[in-house]
Amino acid sequence: MKLTRMALAVTAVALAPALLLTSPSPASAAPVAASASPVIGSDTENAAAIAKILADPASGKGVIREANRALSGTPEDRVAFLTTGLAKAQDEDNLVAIFRILATNPPTGKAVKREANKALDGTPADRVAFLTTGLRLAQAEDDRVDVARILARPGISDALRAAAEKAIDGTPEELRHFLTVGQYQV
Repeated sequence: MKLTRMALAVTAVALAPALLLTSPSPASAAPVAASASPVIGSDTENAAAIAKILADPASGKGVIREANRALSGTPEDRVAFLTTGLAKAQDEDNLVAIFRILATNPPTGKAVKREANKALDGTPADRVAFLTTGLRLAQAEDDRVDVARILARPGISDALRAAAEKAIDGTPEELRHFLTVGQYQV
């Protein structure tokens, strides 16, 4: 394990109780890339841009913390936040979101673990890509394996077999629905 990843893991473990008890679940968290930095203008415009970021319900704890720090600071602090600090804080929030995904109960599948670890070892853009599309695709891969396991069971009913075969050829959402609800309805 890379040294930086180990430091991140130690930090995440130390912060986990506070973060897990006060944050939305990973499924409801909407990880986002730090939007293009707002145009830097007067200090009043910069403060207004930061206030807008604070008002966004998708802003994570790291972004909120750093935005408040910038608002309480000097005009240079506000410029620094808007030029580089926002992206760094958003990446911190994305790291926490990925660690939460890895810590879910029941545990995630092999594909999700593989892709999450790649994102953790990668760049901020890799983490954004994982949270926006990679997680969904990796979960679909794990779901296909789970449906294939159902199909491999001896003596399954014809109705369950038909529903599983339909789901395995379907969209990621259809796979997830079959595993969470559909297999119990046939």
